[in-house]
Amino acid sequence: MTLKIGWIGCGVHATQMLLPQLVRHDVQIAALCDIDGKRLADAGRQFGVQALAGDVETLLRTPGLDAVGMAVGPDQHLAFGKAALERGLGVFMEKPPSGTAAGARELRAASERAKKPLLVGFMKRYSVGNKIAANIVKSGRFGDVLGLTGYYMTAPGYFAGNVDYTGFFLHHCVHYMDLVSFLVSPVRCISARKVEKTPGRVLFHVAFEFECGAIGNIAMGTIQSRGTPVERIELMGDHQRIEVEDVIEVRWHRSPPFKIDDPAATLADDVDTLTWKPNFTAAANEDPKGYYSLLADVVPALGGAQTAAPTIADGVIAMERLETMRRELSL
Repeated sequence: MTLKIGWIGCGVHATQMLLPQLVRHDVQIAALCDIDGKRLADAGRQFGVQALAGDVETLLRTPGLDAVGMAVGPDQHLAFGKAALERGLGVFMEKPPSGTAAGARELRAASERAKKPLLVGFMKRYSVGNKIAANIVKSGRFGDVLGLTGYYMTAPGYFAGNVDYTGFFLHHCVHYMDLVSFLVSPVRCISARKVEKTPGRVLFHVAFEFECGAIGNIAMGTIQSRGTPVERIELMGDHQRIEVEDVIEVRWHRSPPFKIDDPAATLADDVDTLTWKPNFTAAANEDPKGYYSLLADVVPALGGAQTAAPTIADGVIAMERLETMRRELSL
């Protein structure tokens, strides 16, 4: 059954990243909503939608809607998500689900009352390199994960005038508050420390202790240009290591023998390093960032199926961890 979706928010992220991947699935965008008339009209033309609303109440009254999607601000996610759930509509929203963990808990409660799903856009789980790493671990061939290290850098332009890191935490760091457990296990405790070179330029290290006994550390901050490589994840096991560079390049190191002085040296499937990276010269409509794969789970979940799509329960956990980290950093 084709799902009829009303969509709230027609900014660049929605119209260039989310909606183009959404319409590759079995959905009909039945209505669009944005407070900016030009953006709304442009999106209507781009996606062939005639029902255009300048306010959310009008969109929610669109006949025949099955679900609502949205990519707006954290406070709007909370208000509009609750309004849609109260009308009996399932919801997909970009992260963060709210500006606070308390707001995320409100949305979880609203989803439970309505008995309707609320899915959250934690697409880092679906980014191709992270997905490959998780599948290797889940296969049993890697053994126990003993450690996680990595970094996630960006240089967002949030810092004109008074420095406020809130946007960086909510729109960037929250991804890793979710991703670390997807790759390892639930988190037992978090600690963090920082260095702030000048206002707006901060580097912090976040240490994790996992319920499975593993340890981890992620360096995050606003001191690197987004024109340079900004993401790296490494999973450490017993004589095994998986490295994911910028979500698109994977190396799986095992326990290879020394080869230089071996006249019979060769490459062995079970011990030598395996590598993978996408072929961007291929004429394929692929999405290494993970939005397409995320929505492949979200769309059937909005229709009532059980899938692996991240839920508001995952959103609550991520937001609670984010607030723990911010308290540790006093930021």
